[in-house]
Amino acid sequence: MTFDANAPSAGLARRRFLAVSAAAGLGGTLFPGTLFALATQPSAGSPPPANESMEAQPDLRGWPAITPEMIDAAAAIAAIKLSNEQKQMMLDGLTGQRNSALRVRTLNLANSVAPADVFNPVPTGTPLPHATAPLPVKLGTAPSISGITSAALSSQEDAVAFATVRQLGEALRLRKLTSVALTKMYLARLKRYDPSLHFVITLTEERALAQAAQADREMAAGKYRGPLHGIPWGAKDLLAVKGYPTTWGAAGFEEQHFDEDAEVVKRLDAAGAVLIAKLSMGALAQGDLWFGGRTRNPWNPRQGSSGSSAGSGSAVAAGCVGFAIGTETLGSISSPSTRCGATGLRPSFGLVPRTGGMALTWSMDKIGPIARSVEDCALVLNAIYGPDGHDQSVQPAPFHADLTLDIRKLRVGYLKSAFDLPVFQPLPAEAADKLSAAERADREQEHRRDFDRNLYDAKLAAATLDRLRAMNVTLTPVEMPTFHFSALLNVLSAEAAAAFDELTISGRDALLTGQKSYDWPNGFRTARFISAVDYIQAQRARTLAIAAMHKLFLDFDVIVTPSSGAQLTATNLCGQPAVIVPNGLRGEDAPAFSAGKDEWPDYGGPGTPVSITFLAPLYGEAKACALAAAYQQKTGFHRLHPKLG
Repeated sequence: MTFDANAPSAGLARRRFLAVSAAAGLGGTLFPGTLFALATQPSAGSPPPANESMEAQPDLRGWPAITPEMIDAAAAIAAIKLSNEQKQMMLDGLTGQRNSALRVRTLNLANSVAPADVFNPVPTGTPLPHATAPLPVKLGTAPSISGITSAALSSQEDAVAFATVRQLGEALRLRKLTSVALTKMYLARLKRYDPSLHFVITLTEERALAQAAQADREMAAGKYRGPLHGIPWGAKDLLAVKGYPTTWGAAGFEEQHFDEDAEVVKRLDAAGAVLIAKLSMGALAQGDLWFGGRTRNPWNPRQGSSGSSAGSGSAVAAGCVGFAIGTETLGSISSPSTRCGATGLRPSFGLVPRTGGMALTWSMDKIGPIARSVEDCALVLNAIYGPDGHDQSVQPAPFHADLTLDIRKLRVGYLKSAFDLPVFQPLPAEAADKLSAAERADREQEHRRDFDRNLYDAKLAAATLDRLRAMNVTLTPVEMPTFHFSALLNVLSAEAAAAFDELTISGRDALLTGQKSYDWPNGFRTARFISAVDYIQAQRARTLAIAAMHKLFLDFDVIVTPSSGAQLTATNLCGQPAVIVPNGLRGEDAPAFSAGKDEWPDYGGPGTPVSITFLAPLYGEAKACALAAAYQQKTGFHRLHPKLG
């Protein structure tokens, strides 16, 4: 006998369950995470006690009957209390819920199927952005292209390899350089440095050379598509490219193919850019560890590149692509840009269509460029933003970047407490007292080492404010809203677990390279115990967070901040854009690099990059780009590059 969700008896049982639960002050979907995860464990289970008032619902696929003891365990995880009578009343309805979930599971939902509800970060009562015709990025004086020629590829390769997109574009437009020659150079560099940096998953060499030859023919014939025409680039390997595997960086997906290009790939094709590689990403968009190894930081190859846009950050920093595309859910553009000394632009949520890209968290995923300058990032974003008719989250917001505007007229804030120098605090006595003398000494040494690193980097960040004031920028101190933003990250966890539900259910999560407590396999399993009620409550709380962040930006065009901290969580949850730029190198007096027991140490040691971030209101990235570009021109930090062996 199988359960029929449409049968009259099923409907009656469901209505009775809802009525009883409501009377007890409980929601009808209290346990879809906690209880379902417990009750679908394939272990022996005794039937529930007889219930004279209700006929027991049959279970699908032989799962054990739900018992009051299971409800006790689920209730403890859900942090609620139930009486014995309430538990007895719930048994039949909970079995129905489980059967419904099992029926949905048989649909084998593809990762590309988005939820019916679409996240909108625009606060209630705020006008939606108005659609306007795209405009070219307004750039300043044309850069020097001296030395950027085809002849220089053999004698001065680095001068060409580390040139900006704008410089390369000018050289191509003026026929000082051919796209084929540039593409071959970057392909050779990818092959040369991949054995040590592990940033390539798949080269798209045949496609690239055909695109480059076409670009040269078009430009020779006077058909110029714009500043990206003929520029070689790399895609984070969660963007589908027809004819090539799209692996998501994950073991078990190495041979995955899609029969259509991602929308961003289509738009860059239309702009004349040349795709030369699918670049590495941490498995399923986590960190820098993928099935081929750990992507490395070109400034310190003993250190990971960070991620999850690992190959995008590393390859740009190593001068192996003109630019790259990354994605961010919670730091995946910001972190590798910081670690590798690249420039990243994380757009507002809903500015760039994600069609054809792997979904991790539908209400947080964003696609953006990583390049060598803010100008480059603005040029790339200008080619990929705007609705596509498929990704329903995309707003018709404009991106009209004017990098020549007078930055002195911008309303600029800075997160004051984030720039304050830290003060050393000893280990808490209650923690230290539980340790042996040797353990305490080790812990105190590590605690002091962490403080010294934080203090060193805080001084570098604080110098940013002096530079901006020297540029006649008026800075106003401001603080983040008082809100527990990190408490809302159950949204990320639950959506990610849903995106890869089949991986967990099938047990194929065991194929993934990372299997630590902080890796996705354990995270996906843990997230199954987030109830639907708690997920919705987190989304409701997110409405309040959005309102608080909107209020923060009412008085500012740009807010300057260190690249880490609470702002990273808040802006990713609430959708604000960020421009991340290199902010110099740690000096020889910096605390030493030490991997220690940490597989992916955050601190790179002397000679490694740091960054600073420029935030903007929702869909206000153009002004953040203007200030960040002016800062880059003033400091020149983006022109530094690693010395590769």
